[in-house]
Amino acid sequence: MKRRDAFKATAITTGGLLLNLNANATNHQKMKGTFKHSVSRWCYNSVPLEELCRVVADYGMHSIELTGPEEWEVMKKYGLTCAIGWDKYPDGVSLDNFFTNPDNHAALLEYYRALIPKAVKAGVKNLIAIAGQRQGRTDYTNLINCKNGLKPVMKMAEDQGITISMEYLNSKVDHPDHQFDNMEWGVALCEMVDSSNFKILYDIYHAQIMEGDVVATIRKYSDYISHYHTAGVPGRHEIDETQELNYRFIMKAIKDTGYTGFIGQEFVPTGKTEGEKLAALKAAVAICDV
Repeated sequence: MKRRDAFKATAITTGGLLLNLNANATNHQKMKGTFKHSVSRWCYNSVPLEELCRVVADYGMHSIELTGPEEWEVMKKYGLTCAIGWDKYPDGVSLDNFFTNPDNHAALLEYYRALIPKAVKAGVKNLIAIAGQRQGRTDYTNLINCKNGLKPVMKMAEDQGITISMEYLNSKVDHPDHQFDNMEWGVALCEMVDSSNFKILYDIYHAQIMEGDVVATIRKYSDYISHYHTAGVPGRHEIDETQELNYRFIMKAIKDTGYTGFIGQEFVPTGKTEGEKLAALKAAVAICDV
């Protein structure tokens, strides 16, 4: 399942899930503390939210991300935050049709006008943004379009201490025609928006598919990055030895930049049971705990 499909689905209730955990679990997995650890909700939509909260807290993690205001209230009960938030997009707006299309700017301004105060109230510091498809426009035209759409949003974000992070997505496999599919374009947009509250969500899976050279890119552009996503290549599955990326080495490179923020696991687990899928999450966090 791709994220665009998962965003359209509601969480599936699996009442028979037996994990032998409880909300007051105290046997948290001990972390080294370099990073804060998060997981994308859509990757575990088959697990009821409160059950996932219990597991994530038990693993010593800090966040379930790509969640919205109603979910944030549930997560608080388990001591969890949302590393990077969103809410249901306005009609006509999607991962493919976002800031590159000027027709969406008014709706997106109202979207963030409503979401930013909710994030402030919940203590959520980072909200996601998407570029959108090229749709026949030039890269430069879409830079201008995104800048124009983001500028009024950033004024609100700056006033409220919120970071807006635009995600790097691949245009080869998952998001055909997507505009922000190379790091130089994203950095150029950051320079044009000219706000310390506008950053890049560097998705390592997407970047590997498009450009590779992940560690060198992180070292060069770390000042522009506010958040990281993981997933295995090829296939977007577990980040273990079954795929081509050495995540332990990548995490050490991120650590060397001085980054201490969130690492968001965004892989689609391949396990047949919920227990196997959640065990894969625990293993991934251990790999990234450097």
